[in-house]
Amino acid sequence: MPDIHIHRSHTLGLPKARKVALKWAEDVEKKFDMECTILEGDTSDTVTFTRTGVKGELIVEATHFTLDAKLGFLLGAFSRTIEAEIERNLDALLSSSAATKAPAAKKTAAKAAKK
Repeated sequence: MPDIHIHRSHTLGLPKARKVALKWAEDVEKKFDMECTILEGDTSDTVTFTRTGVKGELIVEATHFTLDAKLGFLLGAFSRTIEAEIERNLDALLSSSAATKAPAAKKTAAKAAKK
């Protein structure tokens, strides 16, 4: 069983979810010295990440993200703190992506109303 399990639903669709996952991978590589690999598939992508004491994967789908990570002995004591940081980071990326999507929808609706 993973030490950390996070599931987040979203309405971005796979192309935008891929962008969020790429940004997440870039952030954890810089901030936590992780090594990330992204494997793209037809219906989902897998971002594997690793560093000393941490190994896991982020599954990226059109409607949700699922992150599972296994922590080594030393980091296991900080699992709640690490999980909270990952949740904050992923939630921030999702909310900023959702916010950029919403104004475009409003503009389209406004143009349709003018016709």
